Amino acid sequence: MTEFVRKRASNIKNDVLSGITVSLALVPEAVAFAFVAGVDPLVGLYAAFMVGLITSIFGGRPGMISGATGALAVVMVSLVKDGNAMGLPDENLGLYYLFATVILMGLIQVTAGLLKLGKFVRLIPHPVMMGFVNGLAIVIFFSQLGMFPDAVGEGTTFWNDKGAWFTELFTNTNFWLMTGLVGLTMLMMWGLPKLKYTKKVPEALLAILVVSFLAIYFNLDVATVGSFIKDGGGEGLKGGLPVLHLETFQKIPFNWESIKFIFPYALILAAIGLIESLMTLNLIDDLTDTRGNSNRECIAQGGANIVTGLFGGMGGCAMIGQSIINIKGGGRTRLSGIVAAVLLLLFILFGSSYIEQIPIAALVGVMFMVVIGTFAWSSFRIINKIPRADLFVIILVSSLTVIFDLAIAVIAGVIVSALVFSWENATRIRARKRTKEDGTKIYEIWGPLFFGSITAFVDKFDVKNDPESIEIDFVESRVSDHSAIEAIFNIVEKYEAQGKKVQLKHLSEECKVLLLKGSPKFASVIVDDIDDPRYHLAANPEAFTKGLNEY
Repeated sequence: MTEFVRKRASNIKNDVLSGITVSLALVPEAVAFAFVAGVDPLVGLYAAFMVGLITSIFGGRPGMISGATGALAVVMVSLVKDGNAMGLPDENLGLYYLFATVILMGLIQVTAGLLKLGKFVRLIPHPVMMGFVNGLAIVIFFSQLGMFPDAVGEGTTFWNDKGAWFTELFTNTNFWLMTGLVGLTMLMMWGLPKLKYTKKVPEALLAILVVSFLAIYFNLDVATVGSFIKDGGGEGLKGGLPVLHLETFQKIPFNWESIKFIFPYALILAAIGLIESLMTLNLIDDLTDTRGNSNRECIAQGGANIVTGLFGGMGGCAMIGQSIINIKGGGRTRLSGIVAAVLLLLFILFGSSYIEQIPIAALVGVMFMVVIGTFAWSSFRIINKIPRADLFVIILVSSLTVIFDLAIAVIAGVIVSALVFSWENATRIRARKRTKEDGTKIYEIWGPLFFGSITAFVDKFDVKNDPESIEIDFVESRVSDHSAIEAIFNIVEKYEAQGKKVQLKHLSEECKVLLLKGSPKFASVIVDDIDDPRYHLAANPEAFTKGLNEY
């Protein structure tokens, strides 16, 4: 117990400092995603606070940061718009439909966790993971480009008027000033870890503080968090504590029409949230050499979304960018996420005037470094070293993540990977043929027998020209599904229709049970009394383990 406390106490400083850095990075992200969804900035900030706090305390991955995300915001746009259209212009009904959808989304996620569906994230292949991080890095990069001021005049294009385009670009002082501050932030984040006295302080936090000081001291005319919020139509960062939105249940008629409207959105949002969170959890597992609890994360995230929906938040999930900032800043325990969430609330309540002075350039520079750290640069080195199918999956998932959303990209990647796996295994079925001294022909089946390989399996047999006695040996094969069992059933029937005797050897126990359920006549076809040590070890894993231990 003492060792447990000592290890966690030793990392308190890193967790607190990293949490401070993350809280600063959460502000513009939450505000930006609220604008994307078409709701007030406080709706995004409240979501970042509530989802971040609850998942930090109860989630399945210490050190992972959750909050309002762009992947969810892009789906919420049409939800809010269609919801507003269902009421009067000034009724703002879309916001209440959003809250109801987030609550239902949370219930779906909790159900997924209770059913232990989180374990299926293990089925996501590595090429899909690489495509996911690459696509997400590209999305984060392009989202930050929107923070830059316009570099050219309206209506001016590079192709039609190169002179005017370059003139506008090089004379836009604000653009180059912001570019310089972004570059300074990135340079500091790259160089500070190399210095002796700055290794123990998160480089992102130092960079933000230094760039903010320069902007304020020299009174630089640059965009800040405050101007960003006001330019987007918000009134400022300051707000009060979240309050229970019981009017949601009064504004929305809970009937079949409402359920039919919000359920598809809730299902899509729940899927996107779980996929992004569980894949981020796996990524953090790899970075920290630890293992999180995927089912616990599902339940915690669902509970957090239920709460944030009740208290007027837009819902959320894991944020890969902020999670990587936290991990690279030394955050390892739940304390880092708790600090980030609590500080975010304190910013909303008391520190808004200070946070609003932080230059957007500093936060953009931090996110650009996150992009560099997130992108799987090794994918370029392995282009000529991996199968073409895997390379296609990486490119496909990356592209779909950018064009559509994470859920579509990952599902498409898993489907393509599964089809490639099935096709490759379907071609591996083999049949070694030999004849015994008594004239019995033996088919020794090698390779997986499943729905994809049954056609090749059936083609191996020459029912018409085979002798009167046949043995089919499955010691090197595995019967995997009902399609395979049905294929065996049909082969036996064909031989018996020709008046020939068939025996099946080395079938697995579960295959025997299924065959006998299909037809009792297989009792006379399946051979159980086989003196073959390979078969007994394969059929009895405990015996195999015992043999290894004795060896």
